[in-house]
Amino acid sequence: MHILAIVSLPLTITPRYDVSSIAAILLLPLLVSGCFDRYRTTDSLCNDNPQLCQPLNLNDGQCRIQRTNLIWQRYDTLQTPTDQHKFKELKATQEYQFCLEYAARIEPTELKQRKTKRIKALHHSYEAIDRLTQELQFSQDPHIIFYRWAQGDQTAKQQFIALEGNTELEHPELQLALASYYIDKNKTKTISILHHSLSLYKANDNININILHTLATLYYQQEDIAAAYVWTKVANQYQSNTPPKTVTSSMKNRFSLTDKERQKLNTTVIDIVKKLNNGQYIQTTIKLPN
Repeated sequence: MHILAIVSLPLTITPRYDVSSIAAILLLPLLVSGCFDRYRTTDSLCNDNPQLCQPLNLNDGQCRIQRTNLIWQRYDTLQTPTDQHKFKELKATQEYQFCLEYAARIEPTELKQRKTKRIKALHHSYEAIDRLTQELQFSQDPHIIFYRWAQGDQTAKQQFIALEGNTELEHPELQLALASYYIDKNKTKTISILHHSLSLYKANDNININILHTLATLYYQQEDIAAAYVWTKVANQYQSNTPPKTVTSSMKNRFSLTDKERQKLNTTVIDIVKKLNNGQYIQTTIKLPN
């Protein structure tokens, strides 16, 4: 299957979960627990709840942040064992596992048993992921259904598509996931879904740049140069870790626009970015000036 498999957006399904990819499409961010009213430190939490901590590589400088996040999320799940908390724990475990896979290859300079402890913790993480995946196998949460689809579960894929039009999918990332289903089937519908996903963002939300790049690419494929130019420029405004790009000669050559046309379309770019930032976006018709 293809999940937005166009130009800069190939989100293909692999046998194991890729946090960095699916993180553009899956929501539910990892949060540190709000249980500090009872436990002031991770050590105090572990002293009272050793089952949450003992299988991990405690007292090891490697993966400290991921380990701490996982411990507190496990405590949240222990207190409130909902599918949503279990899913957060699953993602926290995966983050911890990815770190451990690297750390397990590092030879400790002082205590050789640290490597053995890391390897044991790594095996524990595999077991924990298998357990949580099984526990979430029949969850009706659309985020979890999409996760199972992304793992190659074709039944989950059909479950997710069946939710189209349901209010449960009224979230930007879930609409992006829905668009991925139609990308090779109906590009016009895909564009409509992507615009709808943008309209669901609230003020100051982090915009998923994949949506913007996909719109730019689809419009370019349809030879709608004005819209392709605008959405390329909008995407540039949200490009992480880089300043907004100006119109370079390569962009000028690519879109073959006059200075007057670019000036007019740049006004549209500014308007779209303003509406996205304010959580007031509605689909915009983009045309070249007469």
